[in-house]
Amino acid sequence: MKVSVVGAGAVGASCAEYIAIKNFASEVVLVDIKEGYAEGKAMDLMQTASLNGFDTKIVGSTNDYSKTADTDVAVITSGIPRKPGMTREELIGINAGIVKTVSKNLLAHSPNVIIIVVSNPMDTMAYLTHQAIGLPKNRIIGMGGALDSARFKYRLSEALECPASDVDGMVIGGHSDTGMVPLIGRAVRNSILVSEFLSSDRMNQVVEDTKVGGATLTKLLGTSAWYAPGAAVSEMVRAIAQDAQKMFPCSALLEGEYGLNDISIGVPCIIGKNGIEKIVEIELSDAEKEKLTESAVGVRKVNDLL
Repeated sequence: MKVSVVGAGAVGASCAEYIAIKNFASEVVLVDIKEGYAEGKAMDLMQTASLNGFDTKIVGSTNDYSKTADTDVAVITSGIPRKPGMTREELIGINAGIVKTVSKNLLAHSPNVIIIVVSNPMDTMAYLTHQAIGLPKNRIIGMGGALDSARFKYRLSEALECPASDVDGMVIGGHSDTGMVPLIGRAVRNSILVSEFLSSDRMNQVVEDTKVGGATLTKLLGTSAWYAPGAAVSEMVRAIAQDAQKMFPCSALLEGEYGLNDISIGVPCIIGKNGIEKIVEIELSDAEKEKLTESAVGVRKVNDLL
């Protein structure tokens, strides 16, 4: 499998590193607009191959999309990152133009590509990609929910004082501080509802900490996070490469599912060799439905800026 990652910054480079270390791709192409930057990142990563025991070839390209030809899965991370105090929505003016150009360049060289969108505001950028290049909806995926759910599980394990491997939980809705819908009532520790272990106040705190997970890291780091986003993308790419039929909450274009139309927003999806193999409709409680509807209103307000 050939994977192209557009944007060789922290998230893109982390994504490329995780994909290489997991050793399921034959080649990863890093593309960046900054002269020599992607080439340097690729060389640095390739010099870890003998140390980390991977055979994946990593190459870099300064804005030369011909090197991405015949890509199976492309990841768009390009765009400016969030700065402290900046919302994902404030990024739209700059990042919309970048994502539109990148997606068209990728499709021109790889007509069968599956695209994973990471650039923020992610749900709107995924929706824009659908509008810009018109691929079947299964071949454009927004990453957000996979990352948000990983952050949710981290906060759950923290509250439960247990390993993250003990817990499971899912975040649906928009990939924004106000749009996330952590499904706390369904979260479990080894199949036992976390409500058996945690008070309502502690559960509410987990939800609120999850929703501001990205903003918390931006405040601490001075820029957007990169390790967890890169890892989340790499797992989605691996699910496609291995036809894993694995369920991730991710931003999908809805056409009636969950009562929503003409919007990309986070819902549970089965990911396999064709990208989104199936959108899974789960029975939500009235409170969960209300929160998802509110989240969709927020996403549409950002979409309207396009």
